[in-house]
Amino acid sequence: MKKLTKTGLIVLATLPLIASAQLVGTESLIRRSGVLVQRLITVVAGIALLVFFWGLVKYIFAQGNETSKADGKKIMGWGIVALFVMVSIWGIIFFIQDEFDLHSVGTGSPNIPNIIIP
Repeated sequence: MKKLTKTGLIVLATLPLIASAQLVGTESLIRRSGVLVQRLITVVAGIALLVFFWGLVKYIFAQGNETSKADGKKIMGWGIVALFVMVSIWGIIFFIQDEFDLHSVGTGSPNIPNIIIP
């Protein structure tokens, strides 16, 4: 019964694609997921920056405690590594988009020519 249910759901989900029918709300779903990814990237970059500054503050306020200084350096290092990796991936993605001309375009229908009556 479970196999039949799974198969039925897969068929129902892919049937509009096979019939070349338009999926209502697909464009909205794609845009919403894009906005969600952009927000998550911003939050993760902010967290990496906070980690770096947390390590910096820990290093500054160590005041002679070598283990705390070493811990602060380690935290700052990981913060810098995280920021570097994120910015590098971001740069690679934009480079590939630019090289292959993969800029986002609208998915709407083409413009229909108008007839102008003089």
